[in-house]
Amino acid sequence: MVIDLSRIDFIDSSGLGALVQLAKHCQDRAAKFFVVGNARVVQTVKLVRLEDFLHLQPDLDTALNRLAVA
Repeated sequence: MVIDLSRIDFIDSSGLGALVQLAKHCQDRAAKFFVVGNARVVQTVKLVRLEDFLHLQPDLDTALNRLAVA
């Protein structure tokens, strides 16, 4: 699963919580999960130290390529 947030200007704690739940859901099913974000989203995700858990990717192409390797 790839979530593209590159056009999102802001994400709050509810949005982060939803992403964490999706990531856990994918993890439980051994499915790949990646999040793509712009600078503002990346800053927020890194602030709460979730970049590794959410498998933050720099752009959609990179995320799709990593997904295809599965």
